[in-house]
Amino acid sequence: MIIRDVRPIDRSAWEQLWAGYLAFYESALAPEITETTWRRFFDKNEPMHALVAADDTSGELLGFTHLVFHRGTWSIGDFCYLEDLFVAPTARKRGVARALIEAVYDLADERACERVYWLTHETNTTARKLYDQVAEHRGFIQYRR
Repeated sequence: MIIRDVRPIDRSAWEQLWAGYLAFYESALAPEITETTWRRFFDKNEPMHALVAADDTSGELLGFTHLVFHRGTWSIGDFCYLEDLFVAPTARKRGVARALIEAVYDLADERACERVYWLTHETNTTARKLYDQVAEHRGFIQYRR
């Protein structure tokens, strides 16, 4: 597999993965949100970025991750928020999620980010097994309005 930036030609395959991601979290979004999100990946003025994992033979998209770079009050350097991470069910247990996370780390290092962080639901035990290997759970709880 190769990890690379998402490309405009990936739109259809990305949308299929995106639909799977939303279904996993039992969520639905208005089409204009998906459209805005897609456009942001290619707008150089946006702090958003998208990486995809593609099969190196067929080119089929196996998964994606979406990132947001932002400043924080606790550092001079930026932070990298890994907002979304999804691997197609047929590509799971092949190292795709780990490769995507490592690519996020590399990109964050290139940009001298002081932190990479993400959230997951406490019941997402399969993903948490990997997350416990590649990052440190620091005990924080999210509150939301």
